[in-house]
Amino acid sequence: MTLALDETSQLSDDVLLVRYGNGDLTAARVLAARLTPRLMGYAVRVLHDQAEAEDVVQETMLRLWKIAGEWRQGEAKVSTWAYRVTMNLCTDRLRKARGVGMDEVPEPADDSPSAEAQIQTSARVAALHSALGDLPDRQAQAVGLRHLDGMTNPEIAAIMDVNVRAVESLIARGKRALAAALGSRRSELGFEDEQ
Repeated sequence: MTLALDETSQLSDDVLLVRYGNGDLTAARVLAARLTPRLMGYAVRVLHDQAEAEDVVQETMLRLWKIAGEWRQGEAKVSTWAYRVTMNLCTDRLRKARGVGMDEVPEPADDSPSAEAQIQTSARVAALHSALGDLPDRQAQAVGLRHLDGMTNPEIAAIMDVNVRAVESLIARGKRALAAALGSRRSELGFEDEQ
């Protein structure tokens, strides 16, 4: 039985995936619309390449659709599983491209309305990405998932396959390292008036 789109959009990710496994294409569309933007944001931030990020997210969704028929509700969150697959695929692509440094990859285009805001935002983003790139991989992943993707520490722990205390430690060390790296650039980045 296929539900109407507005009824389907109220269902949990688990239920949507099971329904897709049983042939409900509306459930697949709703779940893809829910997951894809967040996965894209993460992949673009890590890979600094829109096309590569699109490939990673497409591969993640293909893998999700392949396992839909065997998905067992309650064992894992669909979003956690998808983030973990996306994170692993991004890591694999970065390892293959080790010859190109993270700082050499161009930033994605910013759609800010004014040129001044765009320049300021670009400088801040570049500084943050540069500082994140200098962090150990696990710290950068934890900080990014928490503060850029808005995930909770338990969700990050599930994605990274560590306990919550390890996530808290990774985030705290990462934030201290970022503050040290960016602290001397407050005026340059336009934060001189901010506390």
